[in-house]
Amino acid sequence: MSLLSVDELTVTFTGRGHRDVRAVSGVSFSVDQGQVVGLVGESGCGKSVTSLALMGLLPSRGTTVGGRADFDGTDLFSLSKARMRDLRGSQLAMIFQDPLSSLNPVVPIGVQVTEILARHRGMKGEAARKEAASLLERVGIPDPTRRLKEYPHQLSGGMRQRALIAMAVACAPRLLIADEPTTALDVTIQAQILELLKELVDQEGTALLMITHDLGVVAGLCDQVNVLYAGKVVESAERRPLFAHPTHPYAHGLLGSIPRLDAPRGEPLNPIRGSINDQIAWADGCAFAPRCDFYTLECLEGTPALTEPRAAGHQVRCVNPVMPQRDTGLEKTEAGT
Repeated sequence: MSLLSVDELTVTFTGRGHRDVRAVSGVSFSVDQGQVVGLVGESGCGKSVTSLALMGLLPSRGTTVGGRADFDGTDLFSLSKARMRDLRGSQLAMIFQDPLSSLNPVVPIGVQVTEILARHRGMKGEAARKEAASLLERVGIPDPTRRLKEYPHQLSGGMRQRALIAMAVACAPRLLIADEPTTALDVTIQAQILELLKELVDQEGTALLMITHDLGVVAGLCDQVNVLYAGKVVESAERRPLFAHPTHPYAHGLLGSIPRLDAPRGEPLNPIRGSINDQIAWADGCAFAPRCDFYTLECLEGTPALTEPRAAGHQVRCVNPVMPQRDTGLEKTEAGT
């Protein structure tokens, strides 16, 4: 049995005087212990909302969450707020997208780390401070004892992200959700943070849910990949088959828009036309149809089902899947990661 199994997750936002917005529309996936699963897609496809729903961090007013999210056999959506607070930080942890806004700007880093140790591990005083310094050192922050006394604005972006990771792994969680952990960081710091996350998975057996739009991160880290569009999974496969043979037009377009070092000089990129706002309701057909180069009238005959047109375990939500011929360069991407 998977450590986390999400079945038909839906999230709807409602507001007085405004139409309902279905941000997540029937997302299903699973994460095993020691596995890295990626949620991939453009901004606005429902990745972050999915993670916040799993952590129980969405506002209760104006938000409706449906479906199931079984964590070690227990539905997270059926738990009380008190029980969820016990799980968050101890067995479930999340690295948020923007470290500067996620950390309290008027509280020293040391206090923010030690309060987690006090809440979930019962550590106080000097013992908590020593453990906090050890955590900062573990994630590669130099002179951790001094950094404990500093405020978030005194740290660089990379150090703030490391501090968030230290807080997330303080209690050795069984499931770690990383929401765009390398956003706005330079490539050197990105590589160091990704290596750190990989070590956590390999050494601690942590299950990692990686939320990103960076396909380079996916190629170097994820075992299983789920591509989201307009709140639904449109393609799901293991990393290598997905990169070698992207079958949904959206996944094919994402890979086709990435610059390649082995491409001839001057070869143009093939970006996906339109924007995430150019979509139709899933009830009326494929939401990607207005942007799709392989569109047919059959695409407007209701919601396409997830099928396996190419191989077992490679699921695609499309009535006219792409059968690409060219190599996508996964081996080259992995070698350079």
